[in-house]
Amino acid sequence: MRIRDNLPLGSTARVVAAKPVTHVSNAEAAAPAAATGTSPQADRATFLGLNETELSPNVRAALMALLDEVSRLRQELDLTRRRISHLERMADEDSMLPIANRRAFVRELTRLISYSERYGTAGSVLYFDLNGMKEINDRYGHPAGDEALRHFARLLIGNVRDSDVVGRLGGDEFGVILAQADETQARDKAASLVALVENQPVMWQGDVLPLSCAVGIHQFSPRQNADDALSKADADMYDEKRRYYAELNKQR
Repeated sequence: MRIRDNLPLGSTARVVAAKPVTHVSNAEAAAPAAATGTSPQADRATFLGLNETELSPNVRAALMALLDEVSRLRQELDLTRRRISHLERMADEDSMLPIANRRAFVRELTRLISYSERYGTAGSVLYFDLNGMKEINDRYGHPAGDEALRHFARLLIGNVRDSDVVGRLGGDEFGVILAQADETQARDKAASLVALVENQPVMWQGDVLPLSCAVGIHQFSPRQNADDALSKADADMYDEKRRYYAELNKQR
């Protein structure tokens, strides 16, 4: 269940690849033909207005074979459609996390920038980078690091609107597109997500692994391309990250 916030809901945006991909088996695809709205039995009752008893045995046998073939082709078409849907989700989803990959994220960002330009609405993108992932991998191993990434992704998915888009941009970098949110609203949302991450550490084999992150914010503008918007948010994130490590060095 998603936790709603006070940002205005977008009317057309959506979260991409927010659910895990489900494998489609041949058995599932071979569901009864009733799913198509007709059944072989109904087809056999009449054919072009002719009752089955009005047909000669040879014609009736040929028609029955034809209807069986139609039923088989319907099942194959349904299976093909399911497989295409499965492949489309795989192409858009991160290889490890149930969120959009970079390609799908950039595509959605392009779409929402165009939407904002057309309707004169605001929109922003957040660029997250997890701190301390190298230390987690070195001390606890890469499985712990993978769990930290999954934990972070779950926090993002569970605390944005259905109209927003969550994606993994590479490694320990993540993005969130906030539909119909200006820079002030985006900064408020980013601050709440950063606090949430810090207050909900990763549990790994009895150990508590604290997490923190740096975030960059950019309100995209009309006619701006997605790569430029991401670059601006990325630059803002690195400014914050430099401040984070500078403060950390002072404390040592």
